[in-house]
Amino acid sequence: MKFLKNNLIILIFLLVSACASIPGNTSNSCSIFDEKYFWYKHSKKVEQKWGTPIYIQLAIIKMESDFDWLAKPPRQKIFKVIPFKRPSSSFGYSQAIKGTWEQYKKETGNKLATRVRYKDSVDFIGWYTNKTEEILKISKKDAFKQYLAYHEGWGNFKNYKKNKKVIKLAKKVQKQSNIYRDQLLKCKKNLKRNRFIIF
Repeated sequence: MKFLKNNLIILIFLLVSACASIPGNTSNSCSIFDEKYFWYKHSKKVEQKWGTPIYIQLAIIKMESDFDWLAKPPRQKIFKVIPFKRPSSSFGYSQAIKGTWEQYKKETGNKLATRVRYKDSVDFIGWYTNKTEEILKISKKDAFKQYLAYHEGWGNFKNYKKNKKVIKLAKKVQKQSNIYRDQLLKCKKNLKRNRFIIF
């Protein structure tokens, strides 16, 4: 029984690994979805469910992990040499921390959600940006302020003006979301066509 369980875990890991490779060009939304068509389907579903534009979903992931499913914050170093602990529990595409991820799973009922799966990561972003709109009255189309709230958290958002670093990051997200939006307008028709692709 233990042997079968271990083999099942290995098989699941290999399947996820095969589907989770980083796209060749993460700066181009059309290239991303041409390579990962089911990602488009997942992002489109999130847009319909939560109202968060696809281009903002992508811009947040681009900034947080650059589409690396195993991304983690770099370890801190003692005396600038000895590797120490990581500054947070951020992980996966969305770089969600453990506590907020557990809150997401509890509130959405998505108990099997994992931070290394694109489908769950974009749904998390949709859920988070939706709550940001409810709590802070920030439009889901406002990439700049949505990212500030995403990075700083709902409670710390009011202090963002003191953090020049995060403002700079948010401006990059805003710029990237505009680029993604313009790119998607060019390949929208092609993405809407029915495609029968096996994972």
